[in-house]
Amino acid sequence: MAPRWKWKGAEAKALAEPVSETVLELQSSFAQTEASGFLSSCNVLLSVEPEQADLLDRCCFGRPVVNVEKDKRWIQLSFEEAFFLFYKLKCVKISLHGCSLENEVDLWRSMSSFKPNFATSYKAYSHLRSKNWIVRSGLQYGVDFVVYRHHPSLVHSEYAVLVQSISGIDRLKVWSDIHCSVRLTGSVAKTLLILYVNGIVKTENMNLPLCLKDYTVEEQTIRRWSPELSREDETKT
Repeated sequence: MAPRWKWKGAEAKALAEPVSETVLELQSSFAQTEASGFLSSCNVLLSVEPEQADLLDRCCFGRPVVNVEKDKRWIQLSFEEAFFLFYKLKCVKISLHGCSLENEVDLWRSMSSFKPNFATSYKAYSHLRSKNWIVRSGLQYGVDFVVYRHHPSLVHSEYAVLVQSISGIDRLKVWSDIHCSVRLTGSVAKTLLILYVNGIVKTENMNLPLCLKDYTVEEQTIRRWSPELSREDETKT
């Protein structure tokens, strides 16, 4: 399925401003400040300067929270987004109950206690982000994530992503589950992408971000078969 650009010139703009370069710009900008976030049981609230809020928006990290402060912006991050900024890009600080979480182990354990499937969910998220996809929540489509080739203001999302793991619940256990998912994603012009996050995690790494190295990610796309696209042209000349 080809990208569906939202307006004329959007593709050219996307090519002129690669996602990877914008992320590097964000990383460089945040390294010069001390952007800090506050961890709750379901998300992270990040306090940033207006310029940093613009960079986060361009990279599609988090969603802005309406407030009356002129010199501060508040951004709501998912656990996956916050840990990626903290662990992968090393550009934010995060605290819990007023105490700063000094390292990735403390943050990992805190997030895992709030979200039992955080390890596989983050592995899937970071896998897509490392390929420079823009990753957003897929809640409205009944999936884990939706992914965009570039900023959502330029292009529609191409894939609806379900994360599967051996230890988790199999959401595609029977044919009817697959059929429903494919029909739903197809009706909104998206391809269903299944990410199988598997691996034998070492016991000593179970509650540590080191377990990410023990996981592998296998990609599988599922599309609805269209007979019209497979029929031979019977027109006689």
